[in-house]
Amino acid sequence: MVDVGVDPATKKRKQLTRTFDTLKGAKVEYARIANRRHEGTFVPPNKITVNEWLDQWLAMKAEDLEETTIYNYGITLDRVRGRLGIIRLQELTEEDVEAWMKWALQGGRVRGGEAGTSLSVTSVDMSLARLKDALNRAVTRRLVSMNVAQHVTIPRRARKAERKAKTDVHPWDVQEVQTFIHGIREDRLYAPLLLSLMGMRPAEVCGLRWSDVDLEKGTLMVANTRTMMGNRHVVEKDTKSMAGERGLPLPAPVWSALRSLKALQAKEKLALGGDYVDSGYVLVDELGEARNIKQLRRRTYRLMELLQLRRVRLYDARSSCLTYLANNGVPDHILARWAGHTSVKTTKEWYVKPNVEDLRGAATVWDGLHGVAAPTRGKS
Repeated sequence: MVDVGVDPATKKRKQLTRTFDTLKGAKVEYARIANRRHEGTFVPPNKITVNEWLDQWLAMKAEDLEETTIYNYGITLDRVRGRLGIIRLQELTEEDVEAWMKWALQGGRVRGGEAGTSLSVTSVDMSLARLKDALNRAVTRRLVSMNVAQHVTIPRRARKAERKAKTDVHPWDVQEVQTFIHGIREDRLYAPLLLSLMGMRPAEVCGLRWSDVDLEKGTLMVANTRTMMGNRHVVEKDTKSMAGERGLPLPAPVWSALRSLKALQAKEKLALGGDYVDSGYVLVDELGEARNIKQLRRRTYRLMELLQLRRVRLYDARSSCLTYLANNGVPDHILARWAGHTSVKTTKEWYVKPNVEDLRGAATVWDGLHGVAAPTRGKS
């Protein structure tokens, strides 16, 4: 019998009892436990399962993270729970985690599609990352001695195979953006979609209030968002980050479109009287009811279909905007501020996506290295 610390719940001394066939074996184990306790590395036995620890870890994270983030963490870890959840935390092995990873890559889909189909590398990567985070915290809490998932990584072969099979949908180029803008001039969503095309996130567009817009000065303040949890429940909250809260000047077409939208809503309010819902949001229907991301996305896709344009994500309007600004010489610090990012590295890594035509200028510059006058493009 050896003292192994104090129970944090009861404040009483905790003792560990082990039984051996020989006195020598007992002394060796006693010395080992005493030495690890002295070093601060001893982990008392417990019966906590992986599922139980993930519940505790999510509860702790909920104190620091937003509701929508915790919800997404929960969805991400649900992919892990079914196969590893019932295993005791201290009995979880690296082989268990590797087996789960291979299963997930081969047929681990349990929702959002046909059961038994493979999960994407990105989805498995996210689940693995959250599991590693949770196990790291378990180590610091001395529930386990090591993070058995720490060195489990998705094989390079699986990443390459997915890249080859995946169809990369590139954001709209300048011509496509202009075709879309000209095609929706008479649509009720003209002004809100221009806000998307000037780089605002869909949740920022949905959360924008008239009190955030100064039509006299031609500016707006991004300070509120309306997003969705599980594609069902609307969640209103602050911006994604401190950098996301930012003031932006209104380009002339957006400024004009917002003034027109404001006048239209005033007429609708006058016509409906007490039946009008004065919600205060910019993006509302004819009755004044605020529209959510799902409704905005659905209408946008319908407009793309009517205009016979490639279907791209509404969120990709940010990439079209930021790529155009970067290509046309907007300084890095302005680009990051416009996007609502702390660092321009994030902006350039994830949102600036030049296409072949964007690179045409580089090809022209290379002509000088060739040393011979370049022929006119398109002529032999």
